[in-house]
Amino acid sequence: MPATELTVTSSGTVAGLELLIPTGNEGTTLPHVQDWVTAKLKARAKVKDISKQVLVKGIKQWAVYEEKSGSRTIRTVFKIT
Repeated sequence: MPATELTVTSSGTVAGLELLIPTGNEGTTLPHVQDWVTAKLKARAKVKDISKQVLVKGIKQWAVYEEKSGSRTIRTVFKIT
């Protein structure tokens, strides 16, 4: 299942889950989201799947990963098609 990287903006919470709204253009498309996860793990970056803690508006299937970069937390959102 192909996965496309999205740019999102947080828009508060709904039913205890954080609501993310897609903004801007879509990013790179990968054959499978696992390809991205494998590349991160090979680079020794710790990624955490937080897909069950967020909602992405207008997207039926998504995957959200969180990683630490210094003092920042980076979220990467994928639309699964």
